[in-house]
Amino acid sequence: MDNQGVKTDPQLQQFIEVESQKQKFQQLVHQMTEVCWEKCMDKPGPKLDSRTEVCFVNCVERFIDTSQFILNRLEQTQRSRGTFSETMTD
Repeated sequence: MDNQGVKTDPQLQQFIEVESQKQKFQQLVHQMTEVCWEKCMDKPGPKLDSRTEVCFVNCVERFIDTSQFILNRLEQTQRSRGTFSETMTD
């Protein structure tokens, strides 16, 4: 029996990709929460003061911007490698 049946099921591949993206997103949210909580939360109380709220907003925005930058950079690197390896196999 060959592996072609497993490799060519597009629905299964798409399902796995979607689930993998969900997991990565959840990990990112968890990491962002942990980083921003440690950075911004001095002493938990019943309400956030304005300084803490601003800190959280800035932290989350910076975290998202940085994550997006890294993802874009990885995509560029992967594309350039893919193009390079495709030209090498031609």
